[in-house]
Formats: sequence, C-alpha cells, structure tokens
Amino acid sequence: MSFIRSSLLEAQTTLNRFVDDETNVVLIERAIALFVDAFRNKGRVFSCGNGGSMCDSLHFAEELTGRYRKDRAPLPATGISEAGHITCIANDFGFEHIFSRFVEAWGQQGDVLLAISTSGNSANVIRAVEVARAKGMKVVGLLGKDGGQLKKLVDVPLVVQAPITDRIQEIHIKCIHIFIEGIERQLFPENYA
Repeated sequence: MSFIRSSLLEAQTTLNRFVDDETNVVLIERAIALFVDAFRNKGRVFSCGNGGSMCDSLHFAEELTGRYRKDRAPLPATGISEAGHITCIANDFGFEHIFSRFVEAWGQQGDVLLAISTSGNSANVIRAVEVARAKGMKVVGLLGKDGGQLKKLVDVPLVVQAPITDRIQEIHIKCIHIFIEGIERQLFPENYA
C-alpha cells in the first residue's frame, strides 16, 4: 500500500509546482475576467474535452447553470456532450468535428470556450478552438504536459506541466472551482459577504 502515500505526495508536488509559478495565478485571473465579461454582456460559455476532460467540462457547466456554494441565478453555460449530436457528427463528418460543429452552430462573438486537453493536442478540441477564434470568441485552455498545439491557439493557456494525466486533471478541477468562485464573487458578491 506504499503507493497511496506516494500518490498523495505526487499530487501535492504537482499542486505546489503549479502554485509556485505566479504566472498561473495571473492567467486564472484573466480567465475569470473573460468569463465574467461574457456573462455581463449576455454571452455564453461553452466547454469541451474528451474522457475525464469531458466530465470536467460538464462539471464546470453544471456549477454555472445550477449552484456552487449558495443559490443564485443560473448562468448560460453548456458542456458539449449531447449524445445525439456527438454520434451524428462522428458518424457523418468524423470524430475530430464533434465539438467544432457545435461551436459553429451555437457560438457567437462575445462567447467564451473552455477547451480542456491534458495533452494539448486533442484534434477535436483544436478544431473547436479554431472555429471559436474564427467566430470572434475568446478561448481559455486547461492544458497539460507542455501545452501542446493548443497553447499557442488559446487566449489564456493554463498548462499543468506534469507527465501523468490524473495529476493534470486534479489541477484542472481546482482551476475550474476557482473559475466558478471568481465568477460568483464578481456577479453575485452577496454570496460572499
């Protein structure tokens, strides 16, 4: 059972390394500002990712449409995950288009896309980012390893420099919770009085 303590210490080291890079704090602040600006201007937030990253994108959206710590008005957020859409697009156009076609259909200038990829190289996430940028949307990237191709394509690249996917995902969910709290603190300050 020595792997348990080792795993916890590895997670702690990954978090400490992320926190010690002051750039990450600045980038989180920038991401929150983009989300808040979109909501204040009647925009929407979309999120996408594969596997565990899709689950994180859904977690982000449901905390915004539902509640985080206290009741408040819902915010317009969508995790791109509808099974009919995904299977239709994957079958008719290819898996690399499952997110981009949704962004093309629903995204507008002033909206924000949260693009999650632990490698930074997910082809379907890259295509979604390219479409979002073409539509005048802002893009926040939750990335891993060295940030991959997405690092240069997004407006705010938050990169967890760790070699192991689960360690990257653990920091991603921390960032997501901080995004939500930051959004609420600006849009619903009464919840933090």
